[in-house]
Amino acid sequence: MRRVSRLTVAGAATASLALALSACGGTSTEASSQDQEGKSDKGLAIAYDVGGKGDQSFNDAAYAGLRKAEKEFGYETTDVEPTEGETDADKTQRLVSLAKQGYNPVIGVGYAYAAAVKEAAAKYPDITFGIVDDSTIQAENVADLVFSEEQASYLAGVAAAKATRTNTVGFVGGVDIPLIHKFEAGFKQGVEDTNPKAKVLSQYLTQTAEEGGFSSPDKGKTAAESQIEKKADVVYQAAGLSGQGVIEAAAANKVWAIGVDSDQYEQQALAKYKDHILTSATKDVAKAVYNLAKSVEDGKPESGIVRGDLKTGEVGLADSNPRFKDDTELQQAIETAKEKIISGEIKVRTS
Repeated sequence: MRRVSRLTVAGAATASLALALSACGGTSTEASSQDQEGKSDKGLAIAYDVGGKGDQSFNDAAYAGLRKAEKEFGYETTDVEPTEGETDADKTQRLVSLAKQGYNPVIGVGYAYAAAVKEAAAKYPDITFGIVDDSTIQAENVADLVFSEEQASYLAGVAAAKATRTNTVGFVGGVDIPLIHKFEAGFKQGVEDTNPKAKVLSQYLTQTAEEGGFSSPDKGKTAAESQIEKKADVVYQAAGLSGQGVIEAAAANKVWAIGVDSDQYEQQALAKYKDHILTSATKDVAKAVYNLAKSVEDGKPESGIVRGDLKTGEVGLADSNPRFKDDTELQQAIETAKEKIISGEIKVRTS
């Protein structure tokens, strides 16, 4: 059963205050906002990043966290898709609407929600908000859910450097922004440290998310095909939905793809390409989303920066592909690198 808010005990007074405000000329927004603060009958709500549900990656991982919370806590949840060309104001209205309906916590999936989370959290201080992949919001009721993606990407670089036969590997980034630079930097460093003879071809699909860098499989496919033509036989993608095109191109050309965020070898929509998905650099967005929901359910909401890394087990490499898992030399190289990163012997670059 849904927890009882610490404000519920004042429910009658709150309802009376709302009526009084209305009678005295208070706005309907003010009344509904204060009435909402006495309710706590709904649970986790998430608002998706570009690409939406079905990207087999970042957004789907957040949805998995929502489903786990829904099943365990037995409360009402909801998930909301983005719209094409939406503004920060649109995102803010989406989060405000969820908070007003009584959802708690409310999570914006992706750095693009930074401005919206900041504004919505200020309007609803008794609701816990979360944002994935942004660490800029400092508020008592906001949890910044971030990850050390560069560490998992370093391990992906080790895997690529061991798997390549041409000494040429590729990186395809969805959008040319600092977040995706972390993936590229870690990957390049892992390749260089493991096989100095190998070169990395890098390409970003767009300069902004609005141009479709995270939501255009055709762009990802074209970029991967270009790298494969230049002899890349392992291509790592950090491109959201666009990454499906990278994986498709790798499979068509019988080279390796490395997935991102979720274990893409296990994604049903990518099943026909799975034999060419070597591994995936994962970050456990599902766990982060679920943990925030649990913290609210337990009455001890997370806030501030909440970071997942190799040490916490929230980033890493998936080993679902038997050819990857059973390669003893490759696994030893990855385990050695992992231990050195955790101990601090290896400092992974973020740009």
